[in-house]
Amino acid sequence: MPRKFGEIAFTPLVQAAQEQRGSRQTYERYIANGPDNDSITPKIEEFIAQLDGFYLGTVSSNGYPYIQFRGGPSGFLKVLDEKTLGFADFSGNVQYITVGNLSGNDKAFLFLMDYRHRKRIKIWGTAEYVEGDSALIERLRVPDYPAVIERAILFHVEATSENCHQHIPIRYSETEVEAMMAPLQARIAELEQQLGESQDVLRVHRTSSITADNTSH
Repeated sequence: MPRKFGEIAFTPLVQAAQEQRGSRQTYERYIANGPDNDSITPKIEEFIAQLDGFYLGTVSSNGYPYIQFRGGPSGFLKVLDEKTLGFADFSGNVQYITVGNLSGNDKAFLFLMDYRHRKRIKIWGTAEYVEGDSALIERLRVPDYPAVIERAILFHVEATSENCHQHIPIRYSETEVEAMMAPLQARIAELEQQLGESQDVLRVHRTSSITADNTSH
């Protein structure tokens, strides 16, 4: 069976561009012989669980693409089943561009980035917003995260693709940097304590020496 994302991404114009530039045959074999990649695998689910942000693409009624960064605590993008993702739509700048776009065109795209490990996953599908479903909102709620939830957004997966890591810069979040620095800071604190203790011992020794000299005179 064909690799699903090729059916979506390799439009006739894209195929023509590949043909002109010599990559069409390679991708024809790739699409014909590759796996379906039309669902969320355990590997992708593990990848998603550690994300604290992603990029969501929708299409406006005038044909322009719109990309928005969505951020939150790690794990706020949830795998509901192998074909469905969901996340709480937190209150923001009240422009409602994504909501408006999805009202007229449900095609959507997720671009997932892990800068630390230089990995990215692309997911094609359709999306819908759901308002007034308290059970769904509670399912998507992140404990102890104070943001106001306006609605739920469900993403129905049609195709996935994991890209190569070329040109992805390595970046770390503040939390990751703090975790990496913790052992160093602990070691610095330990050395400062040892230095302070050594200075105390030296101070006592000098005081004793001065006292002994004064006594001898």
